[in-house]
Amino acid sequence: MSYKIKFIDLFAGIGGMRLGLEQACKALGVKSKCVFTSEIKIPAIQVYQNNFNQDKIWGDITEISTQQIPDFDILLAGFPCQPFSSAGTRQGFLETRGTLFFEIERILRDKSPFGFLLENVEGLVQHDHGRTLATIVNKLEQLGYQITYNVLNAKDFGVPQERKRVYIAGTKADAISLIFPKNRKPRLLEILETGCPTLQSNFFKKLLQQYSIEQLYGKSIRDKRGGEDNIHSWDLELKGKVSLEQKELLNLLLKQRRRKIWSANKGIQWMDGIPLTVNEISTFYPHVNLAKMLDDLANKGYLKYEHPKDIQEVLNKDGNKVKKREYRLDLPKGYNIVVGKLSFPVTKILDPDDIAPTLVATDMQKLAIVDGEGLRCLTIREGLRLFGFPEDYHINLPITKAFELLGNTVVVPVIREIAEKIVIQKILSVPKKEYVLTR
Repeated sequence: MSYKIKFIDLFAGIGGMRLGLEQACKALGVKSKCVFTSEIKIPAIQVYQNNFNQDKIWGDITEISTQQIPDFDILLAGFPCQPFSSAGTRQGFLETRGTLFFEIERILRDKSPFGFLLENVEGLVQHDHGRTLATIVNKLEQLGYQITYNVLNAKDFGVPQERKRVYIAGTKADAISLIFPKNRKPRLLEILETGCPTLQSNFFKKLLQQYSIEQLYGKSIRDKRGGEDNIHSWDLELKGKVSLEQKELLNLLLKQRRRKIWSANKGIQWMDGIPLTVNEISTFYPHVNLAKMLDDLANKGYLKYEHPKDIQEVLNKDGNKVKKREYRLDLPKGYNIVVGKLSFPVTKILDPDDIAPTLVATDMQKLAIVDGEGLRCLTIREGLRLFGFPEDYHINLPITKAFELLGNTVVVPVIREIAEKIVIQKILSVPKKEYVLTR
């Protein structure tokens, strides 16, 4: 009789961690079975059930008793990174009760499986000066696990995406290593589809009129600093005609507005981009028609004319004092760049010979790729490939919903590599008479 790895999938999302573990088991010739899945988002549950043919998906893990969970060998959890309580001991360890990590801790304590794999955002490593992660590791070690953690990047596992995440692995045997050899650098070109419909709006027509396809590779489109890799709204004259002098003025203002000298002169706390008065702007761009040029740019929507903001105490809806950035009406108005990046149809045009930036739900539909002689957004299939999902995995949802799910999922090949080490440790810990490898 072959040995079987039983596992549970918490905060399951669309099942990326499950896929990674199942692939690891298959590669090792070991059978695997998911005996419990928990997820609360309805779209994620629909996609999960469609791909894993699983009828029963449990809901909110905080409402599920440990007795309702079958025995298992490995726990998987890409748990949400909630703010941790500030209460704790003098050593800086934070309490976990009241956070979703406590649910993982509770299940591990009560069920005592062989091992687990947790995934979270890279920021967890530095959260509260490292005390949050120290708390997590300490709690897991108290349960008898040998713990290893490391920040790993998807691009080092053959996936063309810059995606760093912290992985925490534990077993009841020896600690596994989370150091892996780096694969060759992947390229977006390897996962892109071709011949898809391109975008035909006025924005893209203007873009292709002023830039060749090759010139657009790797360019960001936003009204922020970014050097030669940035295209601004005024470069494309999206909001109206802009003279060469006005473009020069806007480019200077983009840099000058961030200097701390301006906030110091106004007696306010520095923020990333302060409105400057005509007199202040004239110190770095003296021009006889400066006021008229600025008003014209403000009327067209390239600039906004506003008071500076400063940190002030205000009352919230509950009547409590909170600190917020509010307009200082006692200070003169000035001109500031309109910077909303989501106001553009796309924020970046990806270079097919490079990799994608970290993909998040709000930005995935704002990324463009070259297809033939035109530009288009990523497809769902390309999105799946950028997380290492297999070709037989499908998301039958509108693209916005699909990208919302993908932006919060895990990179399957990273999970597979780590899971393989955990499964090997499990196999080595089991008396040989209890299993037979199926490979």
